[in-house]
Amino acid sequence: MRRSGPLAGVRVLDLTAVVLGPLATQILGDWGADVIKLEPPEGDLMRANGVSTVRGMSSIFLAINRNKRSLAIDLKQPAGVAAVKRLLPTVDVLVHNMRTAAIDRLGLGYPACAAVNPKLLYCVATGFGEDGPDAGQPAFDDVIQAACGLAGLIGHEGGPQSGQPGYVPSLIADKTTGMALANAVLAALYERTQSGQGQYVEVPMFETMVAFTLAEHLGGLSFDPPVAPAGYARLLAGGRQPAPTLDGHVAMLPYTAEHWRRFFAETGRPDLSEKYAVDDRHARNARVKEMYADMAAITRTLTTDALLALCRQLDIPATRIHGIDSLPQHPHLQAVGLFQPQQHPTVGPIVAVRPTTLFGRTPADLALHAPTLGEHSAQVLAEAGFSATEIRSLQDNLTITTTETHR
Repeated sequence: MRRSGPLAGVRVLDLTAVVLGPLATQILGDWGADVIKLEPPEGDLMRANGVSTVRGMSSIFLAINRNKRSLAIDLKQPAGVAAVKRLLPTVDVLVHNMRTAAIDRLGLGYPACAAVNPKLLYCVATGFGEDGPDAGQPAFDDVIQAACGLAGLIGHEGGPQSGQPGYVPSLIADKTTGMALANAVLAALYERTQSGQGQYVEVPMFETMVAFTLAEHLGGLSFDPPVAPAGYARLLAGGRQPAPTLDGHVAMLPYTAEHWRRFFAETGRPDLSEKYAVDDRHARNARVKEMYADMAAITRTLTTDALLALCRQLDIPATRIHGIDSLPQHPHLQAVGLFQPQQHPTVGPIVAVRPTTLFGRTPADLALHAPTLGEHSAQVLAEAGFSATEIRSLQDNLTITTTETHR
């Protein structure tokens, strides 16, 4: 099946489940790759998580599994594994997030797959890097948020070592690593255009999220020997919070010396520019908590609308605090058409978030709805050279399941 988009012509065998892997492969599918989602007979676990109106088609599954075709196949049966191996010569990329030992036991580890297709890009999302002592340990979003230091940073004025830890109320480790996995696939695809060779690619969640967290928080540990603790004081000092107003809060971020000077001048407190030596970024940063406290004392005297108008006048980054329920009505998002109505064949009318990356010549699109379990099993196998008799035999033996209607 050929699609439009910058990855048109690339074929991906997707053995991932839950969130991390499916988000990565959806990015590839949005950009035109033909993504074959291989599911067990019971389906991806995410078919049941979230809000559902039709069993097996939850809101989360709909959100991260569009632009894919579903092949439901039982890998516990030797015939199922043999069928997958017959698919391998037809694909460019295999992506999975199983534990290495588990997929090796199935006979679909990298050496076995590369023997069938030497040009295969075999891309794996692991929980912890395979070279370390935690290799093979189970890893989910909460575990990785805690392991990488992120949970220790949440909501605590004193920084990572004080107070009660908490999780970001979003699957941030899964989604961040998913984007890293998609990037890794793209890099490997590019390299193969130069070398003509396949390779093994590993994207470990733990290491990816440690690098993500410490980009700004490595702090004094950047130096050998360390000159200060880890942590970015500007974020951990407790001053950087939504600004209170007479009737709510505003997210505002005066960032440059000019921002601060103009804000203090326009609100009748030019003396604060001198107090905090705003033209000296180092001096300003050293007293950032006090400065934010004085800023908040000013913003409390203004309405939300007035403060937003002032920030716009002064070109200070600012926005209202939006709740997730209100986002579909956001005027900017409506203007750019981020939320698009679709008709799903089993769920009915749904709202989809379109691909956000804009390609001028090879646009991404919403070509395929999130598939029902096994919707394309027979179609995918037929394209790989399976005869109608072989497909019927696999169905009769419950090696594959399908809900597709034959035309």
